[in-house]
Amino acid sequence: MPKFTVHHTTTYKYDALVYDSANQIMLYPIKDKYQEVVDFQLKITGDPLVDVFTDYYGNEVGTFTNPESHKLLQIETIIVVNVKKNPMPVTNIFQNNQWQTLKYLSHQLPYINFLKQENFKAQEDIMSILEPLKAKNESPFEVAKYLCGYVFENFQYVKGITTVETTVDEIWKLRSGVCQDFAHILLVMLRYMNIPAGYVSGYICPNKNGMRGEGATHAWVEAYLPDYGWLGFDPTNNCIVEDTHVRLAVGRNFVDCSPVKGTYKGTSRHTLEVKVSVSYENDPIPKLEETEADISTHDAPINSYRKFIEMQQQ
Repeated sequence: MPKFTVHHTTTYKYDALVYDSANQIMLYPIKDKYQEVVDFQLKITGDPLVDVFTDYYGNEVGTFTNPESHKLLQIETIIVVNVKKNPMPVTNIFQNNQWQTLKYLSHQLPYINFLKQENFKAQEDIMSILEPLKAKNESPFEVAKYLCGYVFENFQYVKGITTVETTVDEIWKLRSGVCQDFAHILLVMLRYMNIPAGYVSGYICPNKNGMRGEGATHAWVEAYLPDYGWLGFDPTNNCIVEDTHVRLAVGRNFVDCSPVKGTYKGTSRHTLEVKVSVSYENDPIPKLEETEADISTHDAPINSYRKFIEMQQQ
């Protein structure tokens, strides 16, 4: 059972004083039989009172406000989790019954929320890819694996050309993007195959295995498979999610899972830096009160997540 320590820092630095800041954070790791939370530390500039509630999808959500004038907001977490490898589904002779089960679930809560389709111009192109799959009589598990590989092989991983508001049509035309774009396309494909699919935010902890998505929050997809349950597929790395991913939140799309978002009154001119670092196994666990805030953001790279946060703040 791998043990990971994830240090996540989000820093906003404003050009002038701002006030009436109201924020929401989804930085609390999911707790279930596959993910044990050993430690969780949270530090926010000004030490505001954080109200925590559980949303419809079972995610822990924190909210806090700061009515006072300020030029800096830093949100910092350290989490320590043990991740257990989940067993893999097996293809069996009852796969036709699995498709019948999915047809039944398409009219049941909570699966309806994970089957809602988007309207987009590229629908005909995507359906032309999916139709041959229906004729092959593969199991839902095999279809999900194939589509995960299709996205990985046909889309280029390129930072900075999209935001989380980029549409399916734009992603399809670019054939490029980052983890949230890969997840977005896979979500659409799975849902058109009548497989419930949810968006997952979290971290990837590959221990120097060269997987994409290190150094920032990561995104992938969970698909519901009859006779099994929810299973993660990471199209950015073309892998089934086992014990290298740490889950923060699950929802219909990015908006349901945004790690940090909020509003404030004041100047729109500000800089943002997001840092994520991962330690492994026997590395010492840092304490937030012992860390020094690094608020230098002049050389921070502009990535799609940063662009989205800036739009949210404005």
